[in-house]
Amino acid sequence: MTESAADSDKFGLTGLYQAARRQGVPFGTKAAPAGGSVDSGGLRLHYADWGAPASPSVLLLHGFAQSGRSFDFVSLALCDRFRVVALDLRGHGDSDWSPSADYRRSSHVADVEAVIEELGLAPVAIVGLSLGGTIGYLLAASRPQLVRALVIVDIAPRVEPAGASRVRGFVEGRDSFGSLEEMVGSVRAFRPGRTDEQLLGSVLRNARRQEDGTYTWKYDSAMRRPEARPKAGPEEEALLWDALKAIGCPTLVVRGADSDIVSTASMTEMIRSIPNARGVEVPGAGHLVPGDNPAGFIEVIGPFLSETCPT
Repeated sequence: MTESAADSDKFGLTGLYQAARRQGVPFGTKAAPAGGSVDSGGLRLHYADWGAPASPSVLLLHGFAQSGRSFDFVSLALCDRFRVVALDLRGHGDSDWSPSADYRRSSHVADVEAVIEELGLAPVAIVGLSLGGTIGYLLAASRPQLVRALVIVDIAPRVEPAGASRVRGFVEGRDSFGSLEEMVGSVRAFRPGRTDEQLLGSVLRNARRQEDGTYTWKYDSAMRRPEARPKAGPEEEALLWDALKAIGCPTLVVRGADSDIVSTASMTEMIRSIPNARGVEVPGAGHLVPGDNPAGFIEVIGPFLSETCPT
């Protein structure tokens, strides 16, 4: 179902256009996304629909503790050529939280399958960052008829311990702030290479105000507990490598050149494992590639999507 397009002011569109120009993000039209939701197993999953239904579909899947709005620059740049749908995964953004704290990868995959089928997106190109990348390649391996092309962004079955520890420290750290400025300061310590504008934009997209006037992150706090996050370990890693080998669609593996989550060796192994894959590194970007260097990210995924999803 679709919400009124008049609520698009919540996306901060004027500020988005201005920030996109300052950061060198190319875009044609000043698009205004429509919000909507899909039911998956009793959970309402929110999405932003940026493009025309007649165009080839691109589904954007964000990383852990983020939201579909983390892809605003990407959505803006692509929506003149594609129907761009940016999904809030369960427990994130404006989607429902799981009452049983069910945030297993298999549940996310089932949700994405429901969204694709309900919105008639198949065959769809999936662009997934981190957790979203894993969900994307698991779906592409299990339901190949739904996915025509895949972009896996800075995630691999094997992640680097130092980077994973850094992310865990941030996720399990402070979660209540007296002001947005305090939140920006927290993110600045985590992402020191970003400009003040990038930091503020990230916070505004992923923060919510609580009844007492304080601010917190816009995702289920249950995910801050290790037991609620996806499993890790040798057996799980082996299953993920096997999934990559089963992917049949054209695949682009993207790594942030400064990533501490995915090594160049892991990226090379992924490209060898996926039958029809190529890889590219985005300079000036760490793990959160679309936010660290949005213009550079769009520059590498745009031609791939145009090639694999012709109009």
